[in-house]
Amino acid sequence: MTILSSLGRSSRSAPLASKLFLLGTLSGGSLVAYSDSNAEANKKEEQRKKKKVVVLGTGWAGISFLKDLDISSYDVQVVSPQNYFAFTPLLPSVTCGTVEARSIVESVRNITKKKTGEIELWEADCVKIDPANNKVRCLPVFKDDPEASQEFSLEYDYLIVAVGAQVNTFGTPGVLENCHFLKEVEDAQKIRRGVIDCFEKALLPGLTEEQRRTKLHFVIVGGGPTGVEFAAELHDFIQEDVTKIYPSVKELVKITLIQSGDHILNSFDERISSFAEEKFLRDGIDVQTGMRVMSVSDKDITVKIKSSGQVVSLPHGLILWSTGVGTRPVISDLMEQVGQGGRRALATNEWLQVKGCENVYAVGDCASIAQRKIMEDIANIFKAADVDNSGTLTVEELQDVVDDILVRYPQVELYLKNKHMRNIKDLLADSEGNAKKEVDIEEFKSALAGVDSQMKSLPATAQVAAQQGSYLAQCFNRMEHCKEHPEGPKRFRSGGHHQFRPFQYKHFGQFAPLGGDQAAAELPGDWVSAGRSTQWLWYSVYASKQVSWRTRALVVSDWTRRYIFGRDSSRI
Repeated sequence: MTILSSLGRSSRSAPLASKLFLLGTLSGGSLVAYSDSNAEANKKEEQRKKKKVVVLGTGWAGISFLKDLDISSYDVQVVSPQNYFAFTPLLPSVTCGTVEARSIVESVRNITKKKTGEIELWEADCVKIDPANNKVRCLPVFKDDPEASQEFSLEYDYLIVAVGAQVNTFGTPGVLENCHFLKEVEDAQKIRRGVIDCFEKALLPGLTEEQRRTKLHFVIVGGGPTGVEFAAELHDFIQEDVTKIYPSVKELVKITLIQSGDHILNSFDERISSFAEEKFLRDGIDVQTGMRVMSVSDKDITVKIKSSGQVVSLPHGLILWSTGVGTRPVISDLMEQVGQGGRRALATNEWLQVKGCENVYAVGDCASIAQRKIMEDIANIFKAADVDNSGTLTVEELQDVVDDILVRYPQVELYLKNKHMRNIKDLLADSEGNAKKEVDIEEFKSALAGVDSQMKSLPATAQVAAQQGSYLAQCFNRMEHCKEHPEGPKRFRSGGHHQFRPFQYKHFGQFAPLGGDQAAAELPGDWVSAGRSTQWLWYSVYASKQVSWRTRALVVSDWTRRYIFGRDSSRI
């Protein structure tokens, strides 16, 4: 009783949040610990104070945002139809077994579990974005389970739209029903089974030689990086592995690449485009340029030759459609709500903020930055720089705002590079190249008149999406700090400074694997490389860019296995 009385007195004198009672039972002598602390309640209260960030999508942009975000400062919720991240540049390798599907995917929960804080993830599709009420409606992907397929809504303080894009069929009849696509891991696995099926069908008894040729005619529509890499992977797979186990039909195989433009890989340097076309010619890949697909059926593909207007039908065994990206329905609906109807992608400002929505951001393939034209602000820039209100700008006055101009309007720097000018002051030189001491508003306008011609949309690539996601995460991490201490350029219209520096894409180059252990690369500094050494550079870069050490080890082991044992041609 003495012990219990002492414990009771000590407990009454202790703070409520830290009371700890140690009760000794007379019969057993064991101790039982009770805590009436408010830890759980405090945690819930802290969670309520945090701003809620909802992220739609776990592709390149979404996963880069989650990896770099300080989630201890936010209540983060993720909605995605997949619970994994896929290294999409290696999807063509998955189609032919060079790399296994599971080697290029990593669970989102594995990626985020190392973060300080908790991220909630729901495997669902976002079907409706309601910016007026700060809500999103989502539908779980488990359609075969009535209990787990109920639609639900989420509220947000900030919304990150990173849902990517879908395949663009351009309204061509029969494409959705009869073509394969290469956007997801499931697409690559389906193509892999389809290729093997074509060979198995061609071996069946009772088929004529013409029917066998049709079964083994592989058609790729689209001469961009995805189409070219798949054609190269397919050629290597057939030549190095498949023909060894299907020797009777190896002479009947044909690969045709159809491109509407005049050249394949037209987003690359002309030297790479020419190298790829010559390489495919040597490999026996039939490259048909200047053709437009009119329709697709289960037996043939109808194309129109632009130069002659002739319409031709080509029988096929398998078709891959790789002609660019289109807008997802949920994005089209959002664009209608915010006055952007008719666009191909969500328009954002330079800070990736959706125009018309202050708390909605869009990154990756679903969005496009609407870079502000310098000529729209030319009068305000002149006024801000003309500190003495003399009506003219001196070199010293211009120098005070030149850094802000270059950051706010990146097209200025591109224009200077194209004109081989060292700095913006060279724009103010006269026709003979002599520097002017001062210029008036009309001369200033004239000097910058051609700058906006350098404005270009960013390509829909993994590189762009990853940089955007990382940039946006850094902005969120510094949001409170930058409210008090803005880091962006001057606001030429309203005064003050922007909260953040605008997003600026840095191009690190691009690769085009061409088969036969050869690749082409276009790297910064107008450096072009092609051949076997470039293929090894491709291996090292793609291995280093893997999202985890697990996937890095698996991809490298798959490449090693392929060199030793070849590709697996089993239909699984």
